[in-house]
Amino acid sequence: MKVLMFGWEFPPHISGGLGTACYGLTKGMLKQDVEIIFVVPKSHGDEDQSQIKLVSAEEVPLSIEEKDFKYFKEYFQYIEIESVLVPYVDPVEYEKWKDGGSSEYSWDNVVTTNQTLTFSGEYGFDLLGEVSRYALIGASLGERNDFDIIHAHDWLTYPAGIAAKRVSGKPLVIHVHATEFDRSGVNVNPAVFEIEKKGMEMADTVVAVSHWTREIVISKYGIDPAKVFTVHNAVDFSEADGMNSVNKSVREKIVTFLGRITFQKGPEYFIEAANKVISRDKNVRFVMAGNGDMMNRMIRRVADLNISTHFHFTGFLKGDDVPRMFAMSDVYVMPSVSEPFGISPLEAMRSSVPVIISKQSGVAEILNHAIKVDFWDVDAIADSIYGILNYNALSSTFKKYGQEEVFNLKWENAAAEVKKLYDQKINEYKNFNI
Repeated sequence: MKVLMFGWEFPPHISGGLGTACYGLTKGMLKQDVEIIFVVPKSHGDEDQSQIKLVSAEEVPLSIEEKDFKYFKEYFQYIEIESVLVPYVDPVEYEKWKDGGSSEYSWDNVVTTNQTLTFSGEYGFDLLGEVSRYALIGASLGERNDFDIIHAHDWLTYPAGIAAKRVSGKPLVIHVHATEFDRSGVNVNPAVFEIEKKGMEMADTVVAVSHWTREIVISKYGIDPAKVFTVHNAVDFSEADGMNSVNKSVREKIVTFLGRITFQKGPEYFIEAANKVISRDKNVRFVMAGNGDMMNRMIRRVADLNISTHFHFTGFLKGDDVPRMFAMSDVYVMPSVSEPFGISPLEAMRSSVPVIISKQSGVAEILNHAIKVDFWDVDAIADSIYGILNYNALSSTFKKYGQEEVFNLKWENAAAEVKKLYDQKINEYKNFNI
């Protein structure tokens, strides 16, 4: 079986859990006798391609019929966006793109044959332009390559998946790692919503990373429940090899938040809980690892609370810095407002770190040895942190049984579930065409 798979990130060039999940799933797929052509907008040359065939959209010459080109031109020109769509970046990067973020591309200078397009692969002001050009690449690959099924990860790649389906007639699976309702709450960007909804409607199968996300897909987007399936994410144990021996350079206990510093991740609740804990226990330091559009606001709040001597902002961590951070942590907290899944708690538990997670997360569906609280309940978060830090029996229990629990959450198991969905849809297409 051969899969044409569209992603937006691939390690080590990631902004969060999307790239990690795609990498883990593709590695798991290799154990299911599945061949994958994994497409990204831009490759950097340092990705692990020992087992996975990685295709850079920049290297694919356009080969698209005029009628298809006209279809996508009309579709994307209908959607107008004047701001950053996904504020994953820190304030410095935001200002850089704000000052110089205009696109050099227009539909008028795109030809349908033998032209290659340039991509940044980032989340800047021309994001929609990159998404639309990526769709043209999807059409070209769909027309030129031999494959059995198409798999598109997250809204950025849905148009590319639709384009590949349009020209090839092959079934389309879309993977919902997050929705606009998770990222933006009630302030939903209508353009992103429209792309997400179109992808879900055009897909033959929709894979949601949790029951939480599946319910959003059905209730908010009006998708037929019969074609929406839950496949929970997993964790790669090999990435933590050799990190358990890392030594801390401070004597205090360390409590960690690791993720984008955005509305979705609830960083303000982490800071308010930290303030309550510090008022009771001075032998603790809090670390906020990540970046995002709320970073400056969070720094100011820490200063206003006068807890700066107990608080650290590391910026975005990648590569070995992530398991190293967990190896130094005594507690990990994920207070997300709306978390489709949340791989980071699994990474923490893999490193024998007790975790506190919001009930509003997909990962809460599958974990037993984690403390679950409402994201807004700052008192409960603070009490949980204090309890783990000061009661060794409690901490030891979560360390031992948490790691045992997460050890069974393997990517090959998730991949096996996805392959069953592939088989089902491919067979349906074959029977329909007989």
